[in-house]
Amino acid sequence: MVDIFAGPGGLAEGFSSVRDSHGERAFRIALSVEKEPAAHSTLRLRSFLRQFGDTLPDSYYDFINCAITEPDWSNLYPAQWSMAEQEAWQLELGKEPPERRLNRRLDQIRDESYGNVILIGGPPCQAYSLVGRARNQGKEGYVAKNDHRHFLYEEYIRILDRLRPAAFVMENVKGMLSSSVDGENRIFDQVLRDLRGQRSGGEGYRLIALDPRRRRQLELGKIDPRAGDFIVRAEDFGVPQARHRVIVVGLRSDLAADLPDRALADLMVRHNLKATVGNVLGGMPPLRSGLSRGPDTYEDWKRVVSDAMAFVAGVDTGLPEDVRTAFTEKVSRYQARFRRHREILGREADGVGIASDCPDDLSSWLTDPRLDTLPNHATRAHMASDLARYFFAAVFAEVVGRSPKASDFPKELAPDHKNWDSGKFADRFRVQLADGPSTTVTSHISKDGHYFIHPDPMQCRSLSVREAARLQTFPDNYVFEGNRTEQYIQVGNAVPPLLAHWIGEALFTILTARERQSDKTAEHVRLPHVA
Repeated sequence: MVDIFAGPGGLAEGFSSVRDSHGERAFRIALSVEKEPAAHSTLRLRSFLRQFGDTLPDSYYDFINCAITEPDWSNLYPAQWSMAEQEAWQLELGKEPPERRLNRRLDQIRDESYGNVILIGGPPCQAYSLVGRARNQGKEGYVAKNDHRHFLYEEYIRILDRLRPAAFVMENVKGMLSSSVDGENRIFDQVLRDLRGQRSGGEGYRLIALDPRRRRQLELGKIDPRAGDFIVRAEDFGVPQARHRVIVVGLRSDLAADLPDRALADLMVRHNLKATVGNVLGGMPPLRSGLSRGPDTYEDWKRVVSDAMAFVAGVDTGLPEDVRTAFTEKVSRYQARFRRHREILGREADGVGIASDCPDDLSSWLTDPRLDTLPNHATRAHMASDLARYFFAAVFAEVVGRSPKASDFPKELAPDHKNWDSGKFADRFRVQLADGPSTTVTSHISKDGHYFIHPDPMQCRSLSVREAARLQTFPDNYVFEGNRTEQYIQVGNAVPPLLAHWIGEALFTILTARERQSDKTAEHVRLPHVA
């Protein structure tokens, strides 16, 4: 496998967890490329750990269990670290001339694999996302056709042409479907033409839509493909997050010639697994929020939160009488519970845990029995006024069954923002509801956390990096390098590893169908649950 625009390695993590009939890894990562230093450090560390197979070294657990500081892995395990450095490259695609080193490595991988190679990855999404495009329009002198990020997909196409893999997976945000550089020609239409057409020196590819609900395949030569066919809803595949992304899978034409209709999409089975925020955040060690101004001891925090609860109890919510009564009673119960609370909460994790009702498949995917504590599970500091808003929002969500909009906040809790009443940022404060999937975890979580408020009113805070990582289905032993802002960005930009696992299993089943059961078609194969 070759993984480009790899981020912290979500796609690679999912694919590398796929097993063949002998229990061995079905895919081997030959090269992964990422430009951001912190994300590259995370990618390289995970590559290093894969060198040990299924048994990670004791020194790694000593590190993440906080018994020791992070060792110099290159000194401790020189052979494995060297392999990781050969696999994980820090490189900005489209900047460094590819003939300097990348082309040689791609040629080597292509020749040594005899065509048994898969290309995965997705170009950066800032130029395609709706938020990014709105931000760009506000920049003086911004011209879309001069933004090189619109055309980084061409680097994906260039590598696809050179590598000529058996299959590829390209991932991006939904905004790519409507993005254009001149207001008329959609970038995604050109992407599809480039991906499936016959190119000089390369093979054509049959494009596959993964969602079985679509019930139709996009065949070679179709002039006007339906863009929505390529939207994959992660919550349909056991991810506790409503993450809708464009995922295009391509099979080289010579391998797809006799592929049964809907075979790959049908293999993306659902496992009857519906995961929720409560499934993965419940049972985690409770943490207190930090205080961004003044002293930040537990006693200071408890005093500030007690004042915030009292303030919320005294405001006029404007709710209908029956709902207002339920809200008032709920606030009173939390106040009483908070006064009785004797456990001293910290800002960092102490211990591990997951909700008892979390589906077994997901629980076993996320948890690691060798962990004594959860890495990357520490809280931010918040302003006292925001703690009152967080408490109000979390109680409102429990009573009303949804996160409050800006218009639902009492005027006493309204922030001093010029656009608060404009309607443009109605969800500026958003609670993640425990009984459903979360909203999409994005890199914006690195900013202030207002969009990702913890559902437990007692904790009065935004989500930690580890909690966001669980919503993204990163295993608990997956450590994110860099500072906390960089960690949040990595998690928000990643592909959920569990979703990548299902894609990898389906692809592996298709690509090995002939040799494994020549007398059966791939559409009769069903995937096992995650072990």
